[in-house]
Amino acid sequence: MSDQGAPWTRTGIRERLGERVIVFVGLMGAGKTAIGRKVAQVLDLPFVDSDHEIETVSRMSVPELFERYGEPEFRALEQRVIERLLREGPRVLSTGGGAFMNAQTRDMIAESGLSVWLKADLDLLMERVAKRENRPLLKNPDPRGVMRKLMDERYPVYALADVTVETRDARREIIADETVQAIDGHLDRLTGVVGNEASS
Repeated sequence: MSDQGAPWTRTGIRERLGERVIVFVGLMGAGKTAIGRKVAQVLDLPFVDSDHEIETVSRMSVPELFERYGEPEFRALEQRVIERLLREGPRVLSTGGGAFMNAQTRDMIAESGLSVWLKADLDLLMERVAKRENRPLLKNPDPRGVMRKLMDERYPVYALADVTVETRDARREIIADETVQAIDGHLDRLTGVVGNEASS
């Protein structure tokens, strides 16, 4: 994808983004890493996945961390890693499904980032996660029931994100382009608010 023919420009978005980090939130299987990577390419920004960073720091996989230390310890480590990544300048960051549920992490993202919720329906999520074995929260006799419960618990919180993009079974490029347009629109509104406040 290039800037040509697009209603937004890479430079325009980068300038208005400033030092903020674009942070993808949403449930497992929503496509945060795949779409985040594409958006990073389009905007010529570094891309990082918080789960990969956690695995690098701990020298353990996410499932191993869950099994050995439990979810509370994992979330504490996740919070520290995301805090560090938010301080490292403009980039695109994809986060684990539970990260945005932590109020302190949400506050940090609100302060230093621009949050994007990739919203997906149950069938799409189940189709995608069925292909992966490394989902600690779904090691259950009724994974669909677990996923539905996670949606009920988490979707109202994800809805607090700055931008919501409905994802679906479409090419990554299409969803990434819609995401960049949504980010552009949000930055426009922010710039408008700041401009109006300055002139009043």
